[in-house]
Amino acid sequence: MKKVVNSALSRRHFLRLTSVAAASALTPTVLWAEQQHAADSATSQAVPARIATFEEVWRTVRDRFYDPHLDGLDWSAVRERYLLDAARASSEEALAGVINSMLSELHASHTRYYTPYEPEYYQLSDIFAGALRRRGLERVFPNGRISYPGIGILSRLDTQGRNMITGVIEGTPAQQAGLLAGDAIVFADGAPFEPVQSFRGKVGKEVVLGLRRAGAFMQISVTPVEIEPNKMFLDGLKASARIIPANGRSIGYVHVWCYAGSVYQRTLEHLLSQSPLNGADALIWDLRDGWGGAIPGYLDLFNTRAPTIQVTDRNGASELENVKWRKPVAMLVNGGTRSGKEILAYGFKKYRLGEVIGSRTEGAVLSATAFLIDGGLLLRIPPLKAALFDERYSCRS
Repeated sequence: MKKVVNSALSRRHFLRLTSVAAASALTPTVLWAEQQHAADSATSQAVPARIATFEEVWRTVRDRFYDPHLDGLDWSAVRERYLLDAARASSEEALAGVINSMLSELHASHTRYYTPYEPEYYQLSDIFAGALRRRGLERVFPNGRISYPGIGILSRLDTQGRNMITGVIEGTPAQQAGLLAGDAIVFADGAPFEPVQSFRGKVGKEVVLGLRRAGAFMQISVTPVEIEPNKMFLDGLKASARIIPANGRSIGYVHVWCYAGSVYQRTLEHLLSQSPLNGADALIWDLRDGWGGAIPGYLDLFNTRAPTIQVTDRNGASELENVKWRKPVAMLVNGGTRSGKEILAYGFKKYRLGEVIGSRTEGAVLSATAFLIDGGLLLRIPPLKAALFDERYSCRS
């Protein structure tokens, strides 16, 4: 009897072990199949959403572009060429690549599709916040605060796909850490560098950047902050103001990174009327990189024939209004000087207000507005074409 019981137990134990082994062998396959089904389902659900985004961008261009004939471009045919690629896009970034390829056929500046993975998305959202409040801004930024985690740089991809720093905003973590224009950022904390995602969840924490500088590899630690774009550009303008001693003279320097709003011009006027800049023998007005938005009237700052008024209140506090710079001035420009800044450069040179120093500007003199597309993505598109005219010259882009 004992042998029979033991035999029965052994068989039950054997069968149980066999079942466990079989289940263990099948589980990875079952899990993989379930995961694959979930991925396929998510992809199938994403395709209509991406097609809808693509279509809305296409329609926005058709209905709002400054030239209703799109300079003779068959916009319907362009849609057909890119529609299949849009359907195949595997991510928001891939879709953005398809859309921007389509938009490039317009050969128009100020026409690009941005995603939340790019600092420009947040910067332009803040710049165009006034217009976007009527177009669903609160849907993307529910608390009304437009910000992103970053270190205060402007960058672009170089020919090797590396993120090349084109500008370091004064007073930001990037400047404090010693980053320089021309540095190519390779990684952040050991992972491939991404301008926004590399700092997501790391505000206030040290991040180690690996970069190439003048052919040499080096590492620099930087602590990201939550950046509010307009505030960053305005604070950068203020922090840039300084005196540079040269040949026994004092040269004032100020960098206007963004001109999208009269507050930047008012701040510049205030800086020039106060110490130390008001005591400088000459001024360098740096308009390299950043964003445009300037209007021609800003050049009146250098109109030496207009009066400056000092206003004093009953308590004796005084300030200057209609500030003018009456000493020598030079303007710095480069390939990142664009839009309204180019209008300033044109007038500055045309009316011989001072020397223009640097390289050819971008050639992007179109006005712009912004639209929020499905998924909280931003599209800029020129509704108007700007042109410069005077009695002898004309310039357009």
